[in-house]
Amino acid sequence: MAKTNVVAMLLAGGQGSRLGVLTKKIAKPAVPYGGNYRIIDFPLSNCVNSGIYTVGVLTQYQPLELNDYLGNGQPWDLDRLNGGVHVLSPYEAIGGAEWYKGTANAIYQNIQFIEKYDPEYVVILSGDHIYKMNYAKMIDFHKENDAACTIAVLEVPWEEASRFGILATDENDKIYEFAEKPAQPKSNKASMGVYVFSWDKLKEYLTLDENTEGSANDFGKNIIPTMLNAGERMFAFPFKGYWKDVGTIASLWEANLDIINPNVDLDLSDQSWKIYSRNPMSPPHYIGAEAKVENSSISEGCEIEGDVDYSVIFSDVTIEEGADVKYSVIMPGATIKKGAKVYYSIVAENAVIDEDAKIGEIPELLDDPEAWGIAVIGSDAKIGKGKFVKPGDMIASGEEV
Repeated sequence: MAKTNVVAMLLAGGQGSRLGVLTKKIAKPAVPYGGNYRIIDFPLSNCVNSGIYTVGVLTQYQPLELNDYLGNGQPWDLDRLNGGVHVLSPYEAIGGAEWYKGTANAIYQNIQFIEKYDPEYVVILSGDHIYKMNYAKMIDFHKENDAACTIAVLEVPWEEASRFGILATDENDKIYEFAEKPAQPKSNKASMGVYVFSWDKLKEYLTLDENTEGSANDFGKNIIPTMLNAGERMFAFPFKGYWKDVGTIASLWEANLDIINPNVDLDLSDQSWKIYSRNPMSPPHYIGAEAKVENSSISEGCEIEGDVDYSVIFSDVTIEEGADVKYSVIMPGATIKKGAKVYYSIVAENAVIDEDAKIGEIPELLDDPEAWGIAVIGSDAKIGKGKFVKPGDMIASGEEV
């Protein structure tokens, strides 16, 4: 196997339990996003736009749809003889099968894969964040500082800092303190879960961690603090731009509507940094003469006869005459029938909202969707004629109400 200077390892095996019914049957990185994408399209596209063409995707929970979506990697230019995309699931080795026990253990179990390419640097990525980032610039920063580890950081609001791994740095961006989700954060510089490691150092600390009894085998809890305590050269790479961890229903809903918010710095039409995806081969969308569509994103294959305002409508969605959709995310193949009202909601793939049903409500205060509650309809669910689904309610995939 030819030597590759950089290998990316994309952690895509998380259960995503906080997304409830949306991840009952699929892994979180495979959740549809933004009309034409899935969440995993962002780190994959960042890799190829950054010149990284060897990517291991580590899957575990509900991997079938994600594996099908990745295929041979062709949509992201990752169908290559040397390198390309590789799906890395836990497998049965000598001594029995073993699930990935944590983020660090997942990489440890795939040391053999990385060694095939003999890289100098390994980039560790998460499969469930929405952002555009040039990893090549981060790798250059890592080299310039002769670092063992470089962590991408974003300044977050102080009131949210306790949700993240928090770094303290000197005037040269050298890290001197790290705390994983501290109750009383000393800084608002948050780890984005994007790491560049010199491979020889990462391999050393992965092996040490694997042989440490009681370790959680986690980068934030174990690998990073251990390297810092050992005096390794560790630096923070400042990131400015849009970044969203879509780990909750409210954050997923917000991230989708961000693509139609003119005040948000997320340009998906930027030709210099394309986000690639595996798109359905659907005909152009159709908007009827009596339909009213405002401030919305409408994907291919849709038939719109009703009213749509400030919503993201994915491919092959049908919205019938008299239906009203506001501030909502309607995923591929869903049907909103005559007279139905869908407000502040997420409707998953192939769900059916029958005539005169009502999903969610328009809140009095529009700036706190988490407190109000986003109604969620799972994939293939059916909401019966005239039924009402309250804000914050979740209807399971395949359920009939």
